[in-house]
Amino acid sequence: MSAERCNVTLTVNGETVVETVDARTNLVDFLRETLSLTGSHVGCEHGVCGACTVRVDGVVVRGCLMLAAQCDGAKVETIEGVSDLGEIADLQAAFEQRNALQCGFCTPGMLLTAQELLAQGGVPSRDKIREQISGNYCRCTGYQAIIDAIEAVAEARGKK
Repeated sequence: MSAERCNVTLTVNGETVVETVDARTNLVDFLRETLSLTGSHVGCEHGVCGACTVRVDGVVVRGCLMLAAQCDGAKVETIEGVSDLGEIADLQAAFEQRNALQCGFCTPGMLLTAQELLAQGGVPSRDKIREQISGNYCRCTGYQAIIDAIEAVAEARGKK
């Protein structure tokens, strides 16, 4: 295989994927263009906006800053996979109930980022929630509804 193309084998949302990719293809483009997983978006392409957020080996990463080739052997989870498993059903419902989504462009990244915080357990302070989502830009909601939704889910999960 030439240096310009490489083989990758990874697990995406529980499915094994074997592909040949351009060595410089970033992960979010690979997911969107090759696998048709369009939940993660291409925004700033500098890792600042959070629209391209996915999980790699259980850690939230910016898909625009990671190459698909770097994920060889990794477990990648997108918003589609996390949603299909029901892992964030309560969070999605809270976002809807509190109008924490409007255009929806930032929502997948917000949900994955919020879930990363909530998976730690407990009820984080509003300041901690703000800090957690600070790398995810939203141009529609003003963030308060998003913080309200995350806080409500943390409280509800804490009662279980």
